[in-house]
Amino acid sequence: MGKSLVTSLLAVNMQRKGYQTAILDADLTGPSIPRAFGITQKADASELGIFPVKTKTGIQLMSINLLLAKDSDPVVWRGPILSSMVKQFWTDVYWHDVDYMFIDMPPGTGDVPLTVFQSLPIDGVIVVTSPQELVSMIVKKAVRMADMMKIPVLGIVENMSYFDCDRCGKRHHIFGQSDIEKLAKEYNIPATAQIPINNKLALASDRGMIELYDGDWLDKLIERIEKL
Repeated sequence: MGKSLVTSLLAVNMQRKGYQTAILDADLTGPSIPRAFGITQKADASELGIFPVKTKTGIQLMSINLLLAKDSDPVVWRGPILSSMVKQFWTDVYWHDVDYMFIDMPPGTGDVPLTVFQSLPIDGVIVVTSPQELVSMIVKKAVRMADMMKIPVLGIVENMSYFDCDRCGKRHHIFGQSDIEKLAKEYNIPATAQIPINNKLALASDRGMIELYDGDWLDKLIERIEKL
């Protein structure tokens, strides 16, 4: 649904505003954050702990792929071990003067999201969705889980929301009409954002150049985060 993409874009936006920003990649079985930023080096460590790797613009990153010998090595761990590693990413990594940290979580409402909600000082949740009706059902589960954990939902982002055609000049809703405003109203979510199907954005992510992206889709959500 584009959670890693949204996490990356939010961090890039906040870093551009002059804040010290970090990303904790809690999606241990599907880590894609380092690739989006073009990071190939591994994390160093000392008696102080593990040092996060910095991107070209200074965003601090920690992901399981920064510790594995090969990026293609699978992480075949059971839930308790995954949860323990996420905790270590918070306690054992030497995060330096971070203003805003974004945590990229795996899909669903399993062990890792529960560990993050219970073990880390979370100020708010941003839910990522796409226009399909089935995905909307999953989003409702995520929103209700956040409510159960007493964590506010700051906003909802709809990825692949539409496609603007250069040839015909029309906007096409390839995956169906957006339901994001209805969801936001139903759950009293204060901010929404829609990211289109955009070839340049996809290429920037695939080529490790996400920090060069150009777009204002998340501006309202960024304003909401900045008010925390």
